[in-house]
Amino acid sequence: MSSEKLQKVLARAGLGSRREMERRIEAGRVQVNGRQASLGDRVEPGARIHLDGRPVSAAALAPGDRRVIVYHKPTGELVTRSDPEGRRTVFRRLPPLKGGRWLAVGRLDINTSGLLLLTTDGELANRLAHPSYRLVRDYAVRIFGQLDEATLRRLTEGVTLDDGQAAFESIQPLDAGEAANRWYRVRLREGKNRLVRRLWESQGVQVSRLMRVQYGPIEMPAGLREGQVHALTAGEIRHLADLVNLEGDRSGERAHPGHRRSSPRTAGGRSAHDHKRRR
Repeated sequence: MSSEKLQKVLARAGLGSRREMERRIEAGRVQVNGRQASLGDRVEPGARIHLDGRPVSAAALAPGDRRVIVYHKPTGELVTRSDPEGRRTVFRRLPPLKGGRWLAVGRLDINTSGLLLLTTDGELANRLAHPSYRLVRDYAVRIFGQLDEATLRRLTEGVTLDDGQAAFESIQPLDAGEAANRWYRVRLREGKNRLVRRLWESQGVQVSRLMRVQYGPIEMPAGLREGQVHALTAGEIRHLADLVNLEGDRSGERAHPGHRRSSPRTAGGRSAHDHKRRR
């Protein structure tokens, strides 16, 4: 196998974007085989790499196939590798890898369920979550009480939060009538912390349930239960990589034995109301 640019190898390991890795290399924070690295360095397979004095594992550095899975995250699980309080994390249920590791594309907070993308390619994970690509994030949200047109208009035109202006791109009602709790499908293109909840709360609206149902072109596969995993096909992975201008074709189609595979719905397919009814 030929050598690769150092920043590319570090980004693929999930340590940050290529530009972030370039800045760290320039700052003298990376060592290769015991010497300080320079921007433009290339590394051979098996090189010993340290970032900020800590070794980067060989498994994380291995190129492998570019794999992407959908995980149906239940509420109560954290999107983190370990928790000092011993709470459950999403990584406990994921299919094991012989080389590399699963990297989450963004996060879902502990009280939010639904679609979580994970990949073995750190650069792909960084780009899919980066705000510059403006990938859609759709949620099914259950709120308490009735909404008037003025509130809906403010939420789509923009409100001021602690960290700046924000708005939903669209708000689609999913049920009718005068029930105490109503479901909506909302869309935004930002991944700020708790943004969906904070937008509703800015209008004094109480969110009683929140579930992500779409990320970019990928919708929650029909019938995928909480805690289950679905593997994307090579073609679907290439499409995701193309959306964020990521070159190369390292898309593996291997599905982990015992884990469900089906065709995910893409944008414009089944509505979030289907998810509500299944639950």
